[in-house]
Amino acid sequence: MKSALFALGAAMLTLAPVASDAREIEIQSLYPGGLVLLGEGGVKLAERVTQLSGGDLELTFRNPGELVPGTEIWDALSSGAIEASWYATGFAEGIVPSASLFTSFPFGPDIREYSAWWYQGGGRELWNEITEPYNIHSELCTVLAPEASGWFREEITGPEDLDGLKMRVFGLGAAVMQKLGVAAQSLPPADMVTALNLGTIDAAELSMPSSDLAYGMYEHAKHYYFPGWHQQNSFIMFMMNKDSWDGLEDNERLLIRTVCDALVAETVAQGEAIQMDALETLVNEHGVILHRWSDDMLDIYRAAWDEVVAERSAQSEEFARVWAHVSAFRENFTQWKELGFVE
Repeated sequence: MKSALFALGAAMLTLAPVASDAREIEIQSLYPGGLVLLGEGGVKLAERVTQLSGGDLELTFRNPGELVPGTEIWDALSSGAIEASWYATGFAEGIVPSASLFTSFPFGPDIREYSAWWYQGGGRELWNEITEPYNIHSELCTVLAPEASGWFREEITGPEDLDGLKMRVFGLGAAVMQKLGVAAQSLPPADMVTALNLGTIDAAELSMPSSDLAYGMYEHAKHYYFPGWHQQNSFIMFMMNKDSWDGLEDNERLLIRTVCDALVAETVAQGEAIQMDALETLVNEHGVILHRWSDDMLDIYRAAWDEVVAERSAQSEEFARVWAHVSAFRENFTQWKELGFVE
């Protein structure tokens, strides 16, 4: 009898839950998880890493503001107040002068050229070197298709129509618009919607048509301009406090990198495939008017961008170094692009 009771007790101990020693990491996102590509990639990263690790590494996606406000993500990540984030590095340009060059920049490369620079041309190593003093490690994890140039309440017939406009515009594109008299503001998406609703800004650019549709940008303006000269492609990063990143096991770091690499390939394809339906909905259901900038307007934007580059390079050795680095790669890439592709 005692033997039978002992055996039953042993079996119950075997079936009892074992205390989990899973590594749990919360990811503070700059973008809502329901936003196609912009936030969705972070949700997929968290789900896939958790599943593929068998729960040993549990990532949890947090929507904007759940842990810290979007404007505080960089500092919180650097200090270790949060362990991880889903982020566009350009929002840190007030701290890291070259940050926007690692998200997107005016008249920049297409995805072939940009990803080649990041993965094989030294871009990734350069960024992680620059951010090491801030105790931050980054992995490219999503790529966005070309963005729209912006939403305007009134048609823009020339540069004089931009003078005095209050506009949400991201990164280095904001500096270009300021050259043309725009009062540019680089607001996180949630703050942008509030500003539009309150009328504190007159115009805005957010992202590509699929995201702009999801955000209801058509409710605030009807004139929708292309091409997105300021962001021909955009990188979204999974970022970790470097102490936390270094504290992971080798196989855990490899798992995150592998999932991110897969998401880059997936989002490149997805981003290109979903824009046609979004444009059709915007035009046919919401009365949006599509415009393409004239060559003259694009030349005006490009001239202003050249001024911004010269000024930023003079102000910051770091910016000048990164600009020289990516420019040299692009110059070397030109021959292959002209020979290898039908434009």
